[in-house]
Amino acid sequence: MPALLAATLILAQATAPEAAIPAALPTVEDDRLLACKREARSDPAQAINTAVEWLQGTSGPPASLPQECLGFAYMGILRWQAAKDSFVLARDSRVFDDHAERARLGAMAGNAALAGDANGQALVLLQTAQDDAIAAQDRVMAGQIASEKARALVGLGRTTDAATALEEARDLAPQNAEVWLLSATLARRMDDLPTAQGWIETAAGLDPANPSIGLEAGVIAALAGFPEAARDSWLSVIATAGSTPQAETARGYLEQLGVEVPPR
Repeated sequence: MPALLAATLILAQATAPEAAIPAALPTVEDDRLLACKREARSDPAQAINTAVEWLQGTSGPPASLPQECLGFAYMGILRWQAAKDSFVLARDSRVFDDHAERARLGAMAGNAALAGDANGQALVLLQTAQDDAIAAQDRVMAGQIASEKARALVGLGRTTDAATALEEARDLAPQNAEVWLLSATLARRMDDLPTAQGWIETAAGLDPANPSIGLEAGVIAALAGFPEAARDSWLSVIATAGSTPQAETARGYLEQLGVEVPPR
């Protein structure tokens, strides 16, 4: 799993609760965690020191917060195993029936393992996280985690099992465009282009501005024998997301088709 993608996934999971805090007023410790995360973004090494100092004399559920920050900081310097271990400790510090937080932290641990190419570890962690999400009655989170399980299964060479995990993800989180994108990509890799086309159209309907979806749509169209549709998809990616890695990849594909590429 590319480190940049894994970092993006963990960042999304790490910051999601910050937007969900209105259910309860943030505590002093919540504010401390937010400050530590901000430091981890700008100065991961210093954030490690901050989190370690915070951990001193802390145990039980309160230790979950500095452990989470520590994992986030390790992620910033690409120490994926250390990040995974910290997220696991953060999860295990939570009370047993705090299923929502255990699911979130477990998924972060799983994604850190994915980024470190520890797919077997990731699969175990993500399955536990999904079980917690289901116990918390959070189908959307459970569906997202199922899609991440599919990444681990692909890494383990278990393509059929990955397809089953994505089927589960589509059922649990049908409004998640990323789930449909991953489904389309896997179907394309399994040479099922008609299914891939249907799923990428669903992904595009849910998130039409997503450059990864436009890029994949072009690949599917090209393989299906529709070069003009592929060209249009890739030109759209360049037009709407010209400074992204996806746009650079689209430029390369267009050059292979012999299409004049718009200037940067």
